[in-house]
Amino acid sequence: MAKALNEHLAYPWVPEYARSYLAALDRSYEKEDIVRIGREQWQLQQNMRKLSQAPYLICDTGFLVLKVWMEYQYGEVDPWIEQQFIQTPAYHYLLCKPDIPWETDPLREHPQQREELFQLYLKALQDYNKPYTIIEGADFAKRLQRAKALLR
Repeated sequence: MAKALNEHLAYPWVPEYARSYLAALDRSYEKEDIVRIGREQWQLQQNMRKLSQAPYLICDTGFLVLKVWMEYQYGEVDPWIEQQFIQTPAYHYLLCKPDIPWETDPLREHPQQREELFQLYLKALQDYNKPYTIIEGADFAKRLQRAKALLR
């Protein structure tokens, strides 16, 4: 959805660094890897802000995901990740409801826990008073239309 929003709205898109990092990793990831991913994702976003004159960035992922990922996998969050989630400004989060079929991907985990994870994302957004909209429905075109309307 982030890439599609970039194409339609012409705001710069920052892809998810975790994908390339984990794909190149020749072992199972560890807690420290999530912090490395966070630091690199943060740097990519900073670089894009410097390069772009656009008022907003479309980020495929962010510290919300890293925070929930660490909490879920390890029962704790690295303080730097937590701090970045709290302090990094976000115009608006689009929280996609897991009401579409699961797509197999070697980097995706927990297909049976999608609703549980969704609720953790939602709780974090609510607990920290972050602006968000839930994007739902099985039709991707309608999801995208709703997201575009919100971001305009």
